[in-house]
Amino acid sequence: MEGETPPIQPSPAPETASSSEESEQEDENDHVMSEIHLGCPPKISGSFVSHFTFSLPPDVEYIEGKYEYEGFDDSKLRQEVSLDDDGDLALPRRKKPLKDTFDVAIQHNITSSIPKVGLQVWRAELVLCDFVLHKMYTSSEFNGIVAVELGAGTGLVGMLLARVAKSVYLTDHGIDILENCASNVHLNSALLPSKTSVYVRELDWKASWPPTQDNCASCESFAWSRSEFEELKKASLLVAADVIYSDDLTDALFHTLERLMSNGLKKVLYLALEKRYNFSINDLNVVANGYSRFRSYVRDEIDDAENNELQNGSASAFVGTRIDLTEIPHYAVNYNRGHDLELWKIKYMKEGKSSIV
Repeated sequence: MEGETPPIQPSPAPETASSSEESEQEDENDHVMSEIHLGCPPKISGSFVSHFTFSLPPDVEYIEGKYEYEGFDDSKLRQEVSLDDDGDLALPRRKKPLKDTFDVAIQHNITSSIPKVGLQVWRAELVLCDFVLHKMYTSSEFNGIVAVELGAGTGLVGMLLARVAKSVYLTDHGIDILENCASNVHLNSALLPSKTSVYVRELDWKASWPPTQDNCASCESFAWSRSEFEELKKASLLVAADVIYSDDLTDALFHTLERLMSNGLKKVLYLALEKRYNFSINDLNVVANGYSRFRSYVRDEIDDAENNELQNGSASAFVGTRIDLTEIPHYAVNYNRGHDLELWKIKYMKEGKSSIV
């Protein structure tokens, strides 16, 4: 994209040592920068609106809230073959050209404190966008569903889902992030079908359950109604990107996931993450501590299928499969996936059941 600044390596996300006031103050003072800052002028600070371009495969068109293949009909060709005045074949043409790209406007910050990283766009978010679009282009699996984005940040992934879903809940924590996410929904209202409901809602993973207005006194406009919470239980799809960067938040995330995925219909989570490396005094080496914490919650689905039972006497477990990113095309333009991005399909298993719920 024109005006794109040179990539800047993101600062490693520090481990959260405690919830003390001193630690929280350090997080507020420490600023990090994503390498995704399309079109941002040099030396800019604060928020900026970038236009993220996504491509469509050949012969795919967006029609009335669905992505449909508009392949050329050979039988129609055979029926309509004729000659022009010069005796050459006159082939039928498309009535209108297909638009092979579309743009999403995203207001985001160039830098942020660690508690407000949801104001930025991160590479794992674009990987998840690629995957979501690939599923939407190649299947009807997401058509008409209720979907939830956890740690939605700018809301980019959820807004793509809203192109085909029935309802999408963009959830995050903190008034600044929620207001920015709501602004992005407004910026892209023309891209979203009128029949789809898009909600921006406060969901603090460390707060009491179910989520209530009391969890965020300053977030009244982002509070849940009873009917919305009931619809939340019916969600079949959960998505999250770049929410694995501190142990305490990872613990809180999986506590929330257990509440969501053990209740109601079968659910699947697609989670994209970037491994971030820090020097560990305990290991005397550079390790991806946040990733290790994540893997402590998620067992390999292939191993569980072979054993056909929960291990270590646990009452429940998350089992997952790592998706091969080489099989997911690049639909998001102008970003580099690098080597430390992963995408996982995660389900929830209960004790005494041979199938995953």
